[in-house]
Amino acid sequence: MFTACELGVFDLLLESEEPLSSAAIVQRVGSSADGMERLLSACVGMKLLEAELKNDEAFYRNTELSSLYLTKSSPKSLHHMMIYYSQTLYLCWHFLTDAVREGKNQFKRAFGVSSKNIFEDLYRSEEEMIKFMHLMNSVWTLCSRDVIKLFDLSPFTTVCDLGGCSGALAKECISIYPESMVTIYDLPKVVQTAKKHFISTDEHRISFQEGDFFEDSIPEADLYILARILHDWTEKKCLQLLEKVYKACKPGGAVLLVEVLLNEDKSGPLSSQLYSLNMLVQTEGRERTPAEYCKLLTAVGFKEIQVRTTGKIYDVILGRK
Repeated sequence: MFTACELGVFDLLLESEEPLSSAAIVQRVGSSADGMERLLSACVGMKLLEAELKNDEAFYRNTELSSLYLTKSSPKSLHHMMIYYSQTLYLCWHFLTDAVREGKNQFKRAFGVSSKNIFEDLYRSEEEMIKFMHLMNSVWTLCSRDVIKLFDLSPFTTVCDLGGCSGALAKECISIYPESMVTIYDLPKVVQTAKKHFISTDEHRISFQEGDFFEDSIPEADLYILARILHDWTEKKCLQLLEKVYKACKPGGAVLLVEVLLNEDKSGPLSSQLYSLNMLVQTEGRERTPAEYCKLLTAVGFKEIQVRTTGKIYDVILGRK
């Protein structure tokens, strides 16, 4: 699947008005005939492509699934996610054994970089940063409505999306809650890239603030959204950040955590358990249980904590000041 995305197979078949033979695909993408034939066959087995025989020759077309999620032009495209997984995450997972032995991420082994800040490693080049931002944009374009609608957030008109990255979650927020104003807070180079590639200048209800949320002040707001933020960090850093959020939060305000949750006994779900391993090879953090997140929120002063699940990958926790 990763290789077919990288080679543009699904995009080529979407653009074609009719099924294509392996030879035609080889000619368009510039691959070996034998290698492509094997790849296409495997994609058929994975239900990503369909094949029909004409005069003993196979002709290929996308399945509904691959057209919906693996082509660049689809509104629900996960193409950029597949590219990031293939070119970055997969290389980190190669060193999972070392990560388990050492209890730390594997960027040094995978890419030859090692710094005190994981995002210096993640954003080790402009190309890698844009690739990561496209990944997050893919995730929230697909999943943001589920998490933003789980609680009624209409009372919170000033919103700060901490680590808001590409702004996909912010765009969903102003779409659902027309009275809301959202500030995307992120590192300077992320903000500049978001303005250039992801957020239109016509989005007047979205503003930006550059900063490092561990080192710099954060703006006052009614609601703080931390979507897939705390899972990057140790408990100590989570408490440090949440304490800053609590102090900056207006009275009556709230914090909204969007995370992949483990069962309380950590027996599942499998997707959450695998995500936690992914945090091991990539970051300082881990996936946590609802009780663990509630404990973090309570420790800094948040009250009336509620947990709601979507029945999908991401769930939501709301804590009030």
